[in-house]
Amino acid sequence: MRSRTANRSGIVIRRRVTPAGDIIVTLLTPQGKLKAVARGGVRGPLSSRLNLFHHVGMQVYQGPQNDLASVQQAVLEGALPTLAQPERYAFAHLLAEFADALYQEGEFSEQAFELFAGALRGVAHQPDPEWVALVMSYKLLALAGFIPQTARCARCAQDHPTHPDPLGGQLLCGGCAALPAYPDPSLDFLRNVARRTVRASMDSPLPAEQRPALWRALERFVTVQIGSVHSWRQLVPTSTALSA
Repeated sequence: MRSRTANRSGIVIRRRVTPAGDIIVTLLTPQGKLKAVARGGVRGPLSSRLNLFHHVGMQVYQGPQNDLASVQQAVLEGALPTLAQPERYAFAHLLAEFADALYQEGEFSEQAFELFAGALRGVAHQPDPEWVALVMSYKLLALAGFIPQTARCARCAQDHPTHPDPLGGQLLCGGCAALPAYPDPSLDFLRNVARRTVRASMDSPLPAEQRPALWRALERFVTVQIGSVHSWRQLVPTSTALSA
């Protein structure tokens, strides 16, 4: 980007404070990810505006010799205070790190922005934030073009696999698998979540005891296809089940 000033509106998905008191933020915007620095931001009004999950409007400037855009102004456009609750914060943080891993800087994706914003609203307001986070994680993954193979065994390509793939997070046939088959509702979720509407998935939540295996499958698939997302084990309440 050449030397210029631009206005951007987006959601803060990463925030870091440097020893010098600068705030480095990454935003997901309809125009893609944007990374910017607020020089000396911790000592001024930008400190409270550039918080994680805040929807902010920013004026940024990027000179020809600067790697990062500089935040000139920032206005808070929206916040979800309930995301600070421990039972919700973990899932919101996971979704933010997930979006950061999936989408690239400058990659235009208004649909990704709207889906992510809707995911945060769901985690903030719905009575079952875990189910919202699980469904929306799979939807964000599919939107980015990463869809687990469910029609054929990930090892031998046999039709209609029903067993977990502990290494790649996909599905295996009975001959290739070492783990018991998924229950039918879990199989239905894995095979159809990418094309099913969010509303339809929200209306048919799986019981809590079936979710750890789906989180584990998602973690393994993302790790293999995209890279490590640290929040899986550090922040999600079902981390004990995930690491089993």
